[in-house]
Amino acid sequence: MHRLYGLLACAALAFAPMPVWAWGKTGHRVVGAIATQYLTPNARKAVIAVLGNETLAEAANWPDFMRSNPDLFWQKTAAPWHYVTVPRGKTYEEVGAPPEGDGVTALARFAQTLQRQDAPLEDKKLALRFIVHIVGDLHQPLHARLDTDRGGHDVAVTFFDTPTDLHVVWDEAIIDQQQLSYTEWTDLLLGRIMPEQARQWSTADPPTWIRESVALRDTIYPDGAVLSYDYVYRHRAEVELRLEQAGVRLAAFLNRVFDGKH
Repeated sequence: MHRLYGLLACAALAFAPMPVWAWGKTGHRVVGAIATQYLTPNARKAVIAVLGNETLAEAANWPDFMRSNPDLFWQKTAAPWHYVTVPRGKTYEEVGAPPEGDGVTALARFAQTLQRQDAPLEDKKLALRFIVHIVGDLHQPLHARLDTDRGGHDVAVTFFDTPTDLHVVWDEAIIDQQQLSYTEWTDLLLGRIMPEQARQWSTADPPTWIRESVALRDTIYPDGAVLSYDYVYRHRAEVELRLEQAGVRLAAFLNRVFDGKH
């Protein structure tokens, strides 16, 4: 039966379009909504000046939405900005970014755009929307990708009898299995973050986030292809922790950028 599930999953993946988001829409919105609560007054004003009435939760999924745009910028140039690649046994500092760039190089570039007084508003909007998205991405452990399986997309599994892949399980399936809206998730997780935790997590250092994601990544590959309640039981708390940390750190990153310290 397990073999049959694996064959069905492989067949489904062969004919289905590959998902392109991290955390899914719900997770990214949660990260943006949590971050909003930790912005300094100066950063809050700066965000409004760039986005107007658009919230960080709204902005969070825009880079994934735009990946359907056939323009070469979205199909090729911006594609590597959603992840980093760290082979097993290596650190990001050891391997660095490829020539086409990655999530870390994109964050640095977009931070500079936000700090430029002469940058056009549209450039700043693109930069801020990408920063919100990329910080979330780098806290999803499979976006600190191995160099062998496209961040778990090549790992076929079934999740509660639905053929899928490991990346999608972490992007959205564990989150959506709880049947909570993004505002319910935000309220739940914000209520758990203690002031001391927020202080400890408030590092605006992407290599630190990546080290944590790599350490977690290397523990989440399942022994079999059939995932159900026991997999959620073992990993739901880790999903929630990474969403909480991503929200706090997105705020820390933006606070540093808009306070002129980046």
